[in-house]
Amino acid sequence: MEYKDYYKILGVERNANEEEIKRAYRQLALKYHPDKNPGDKKAEDRFKEINEAYDVLGDPTKRSKYDQLGSSYRAWERTGGQPGGFDWSQWASGTPGGVRIEVGDLGDLFGGFSDFFNAIFGGMAGQSQDFTGRPQSRTRDIEQPVNISLAEAYNGTSRVVRVDGRQIEVKIPPGAKTGTKVRLNLKKGSGQLEMGNLYLLVNVAPDPIFERKGEDLYIDVELDLYSAILGCETRIKTLAGDVMLTIPPGSQPGQSFRLKGRGMPKLRKPSQHGDLYARLQIELPRRLSDQERELFQQLAKLRN
Repeated sequence: MEYKDYYKILGVERNANEEEIKRAYRQLALKYHPDKNPGDKKAEDRFKEINEAYDVLGDPTKRSKYDQLGSSYRAWERTGGQPGGFDWSQWASGTPGGVRIEVGDLGDLFGGFSDFFNAIFGGMAGQSQDFTGRPQSRTRDIEQPVNISLAEAYNGTSRVVRVDGRQIEVKIPPGAKTGTKVRLNLKKGSGQLEMGNLYLLVNVAPDPIFERKGEDLYIDVELDLYSAILGCETRIKTLAGDVMLTIPPGSQPGQSFRLKGRGMPKLRKPSQHGDLYARLQIELPRRLSDQERELFQQLAKLRN
């Protein structure tokens, strides 16, 4: 199995801080997002690889484990280790025995992680995991992390859960956010112990286009200088489809426009939505022709 260098995939140094990692992820995810590369299989694979890297480096617990693995792997290479000879078993998650829980993704674009990821983090991101340990009472509850995309959180989604050979589809409601728990009553004994409730602990993956704050969403809208000065209409992405936004003349960098009801649905009240805020990012011309420079100089004189 091939070792994956997640730092190299995101193009960051190993001592990069959380903000640097997040910024690198957003830039790459925007570049390779399927919406910008329709039908491009290489871009889709790159997009999944980028999301896998950020799933690890953006999580302090996974990043710590990955860094420990990296140190061991590089030390093994320095001793002349040959490809395919590294012992991955010591890094695999889970402990044999106990209740077997498997969570399968249904068409999740952010799923489909590599064999390397599954071997190292299988029990940490909605993959197969064995649950053991001494319960405090005869009935015990189980928590299982599961990753979903922002679009799935908007529309609602489901996961197929296999519990000791049983296959159960669990609905994740619209409006779910990181930390949301979805309860499933297992209602079955396992050996001498009774199983209580299974809780899917939701983690909503960062989105390369939208930033989420509660039920509100934020999106950066790039405009050229002339459109901002003269005003224009521009197409804005929302999770329910594109809409046209009128930008008035004289709009300023960083100015926000509120699109009411275009944010996330409220958990347990899916008919109610937050708002979407479009933030203007105005790009100034870097190179001017002689004629453009002369015109700007004339404008400067008019303002004096």
